[in-house]
Amino acid sequence: MPPIPFNRPFIAGRELYYIAQAVTLGNLGGDGVFTQRCARLLEQRFDIGRVLMTPSCTASLEMAAMLCQLEPGDEVIMPSYTFVSTASAVARLGAIPKFVDIRPDTLNIDEMLIEQAITPRTRAIIPVHYAGVACEMDRIMGIAEAHGLVVVEDAAQGVNAFYRGRALGSIGHLGAYSFHETKNFICGEGGAFCVNDKTLLERAEILRDKGTNRRKFLRGEVDKYTWVDVGSSYVPSEIASAFLCAQLEQMESISERRERAYENYRRLLQPLADEELLKLPTIPPECVSNHHIFYILLPDQPTRDALLRFLKAREIMAVFHYVPLHDSPMGRTYGYQTGDLPLTENLAGRLIRLPFFYDLTPGDQERIAATVAEFLHASPARQPELAASGV
Repeated sequence: MPPIPFNRPFIAGRELYYIAQAVTLGNLGGDGVFTQRCARLLEQRFDIGRVLMTPSCTASLEMAAMLCQLEPGDEVIMPSYTFVSTASAVARLGAIPKFVDIRPDTLNIDEMLIEQAITPRTRAIIPVHYAGVACEMDRIMGIAEAHGLVVVEDAAQGVNAFYRGRALGSIGHLGAYSFHETKNFICGEGGAFCVNDKTLLERAEILRDKGTNRRKFLRGEVDKYTWVDVGSSYVPSEIASAFLCAQLEQMESISERRERAYENYRRLLQPLADEELLKLPTIPPECVSNHHIFYILLPDQPTRDALLRFLKAREIMAVFHYVPLHDSPMGRTYGYQTGDLPLTENLAGRLIRLPFFYDLTPGDQERIAATVAEFLHASPARQPELAASGV
């Protein structure tokens, strides 16, 4: 049987036509027709004050950290179970990631632990919407307001997901999206910066354009542009935006396809969950997921690791997800050690992400689910290859 990759990039519509159009229009450097079209589409669909397209979600998070005016020694509260960019955006300014444990149901930051992590040095909170399922944003925004903190939504995985009717990325003061090739809507590498606090918009434009007021010049608001702040090159290529524009135009059909695949996984694996051999993802009733990830939680890490080997031996490329940041070499430089965030460590050690991409077929899913069931139902005595894998 052919291998099943973890992820496979895809074309959903007019991607190649739009790239050719971008070349014909003669503006490949950025902020051309397609970059602007992507931004307006996201603003209108998700009711965001202003969207600035960026080369990556990492770039968006770095801009957010600068807009928080972080200084060395300042603290930013975030989960440890996240991609490195969430923390590195803060650390590169000399500020300190303050890691908080996660909830066992959604794997999002535990909102009940945030307030006790606040100190006089706390400047911001970065909730991460894991797997396209929203954090408890009402409580987080209430805490931020009470303590005068900025909220930056890391919605890298949350494009076209919602919390109580509001799009992820539109709730905090700032938000960050990803269009990396592993996400729901892709352009290879790409991102967007959501500015919901209009007082931050002018400086956001300056930071994005190498620290200059070039956007004002292009709008005719000043007669020349110059260096006014410390920024960087956070404008995406027009080629990437052209590809992304075609994907965003197909947002509904892509989302519907992912939802069908997600529900099919749940149907196929529910019998194993009923036998308590694994746990399936949780989506709270106030959340509308974008079905970015389908993961399973195994009883313990040895079982998880053995199942990963078993799947790989059968050319099914499932993966684990994050190594908790507090337990990483960089995390230890901030004084963290194993055992500090027990739920994060436990869940990270038991999680497997199953293959999940646009053209994943029901037949592929049946093969994956059957292989998982074969492993979990077998014993080393009946299954020599399991014994060899150390189960």
